Amino acid sequence: MDKVSKKVRSQIMSNVRSKNNKTTEWKFRAALIRNGYRGWKVRPKIDFSPDFIFQNKKIAIFIDGCFWHGCRKCKKIPSSNHNYWFQKIKNNRKRDKKANNDLKCDGWIVLRFWEHEIKNRKDYLLRLKSLF
Repeated sequence: MDKVSKKVRSQIMSNVRSKNNKTTEWKFRAALIRNGYRGWKVRPKIDFSPDFIFQNKKIAIFIDGCFWHGCRKCKKIPSSNHNYWFQKIKNNRKRDKKANNDLKCDGWIVLRFWEHEIKNRKDYLLRLKSLF
């Protein structure tokens, strides 16, 4: 059972940002700048809406929230409305897989980074560096 009313939960969830998240996307953007990467675009108008692209190298980058995309390391499904959240995350993962496959078929290199990788400064930049 949720500890807050449906109305309050709805207000809380409506404040969850799907883009320009300061703990992930902004940190990633700052790391790109700090490490001298040039030529990237944020939220480009291409299929599946990657968070960043390098158009000239056809590299699409997604920053996946651990909760929303079902990170196996950080995954926590709420106990209230468990079936809804389980299905929601399952569908997100299915959509991610389709995006990866379709972009790769169009010649794109697809990179996905977990929220915890960005927050904890793991070696996500090494994966990117290997493509340049």
